[in-house]
Amino acid sequence: MTDFYTFHLNTAILTTIPARRAKKPQIENLNHAIIEGIRDKKGKNIIQLDLSKLRDAPADYFIICEGDSSTHVKAISDSIYKKVKDELGTAPTHTEGSSSATWVLMDYFNIVVHVFHPETRQFYELENLWSDAEITEFGEI
Repeated sequence: MTDFYTFHLNTAILTTIPARRAKKPQIENLNHAIIEGIRDKKGKNIIQLDLSKLRDAPADYFIICEGDSSTHVKAISDSIYKKVKDELGTAPTHTEGSSSATWVLMDYFNIVVHVFHPETRQFYELENLWSDAEITEFGEI
C-alpha cells in the first residue's frame, strides 16, 4: 500500500496518511449525493475533476461549484452535508472555510468538494491547476 501526503491549510502540517481507496460503487454514490446536494440549492458551474489517474493527486475526485454570495455558498455546503449524511450516513472528515463562506472545502477522503464564491474561484483557478484531470460538467437544474 502506498502513502500520499496531505497539507492542512489551517495548521500547516504535512502528514502521511495511508492510501485507502473506496470501492467504485461507493464513490459513485457519494459523487451522486454531492451533485444532488449542490443542485438542491441551485449551485452553479458544477464540474467534477477525475484525479484518479494522476500520480500525486490528493483525492480521486474534486467536485467544484459556486454560489452567488457567501450565504449561497454556505447554503450549498450545508445541503451537501445533509444530503450525504441522510443518504449515505457519511460526514466529511474535515471541513474548512464555513465561517467566511467564500471557499468551503469538504473532505470526504476520496472526494474533495470545493464550493466557491465566483471571485474566489476565478482567483484560485483549480480547474487550470489540475488541467490534466478528466473534466465532467454538470448542467444546472
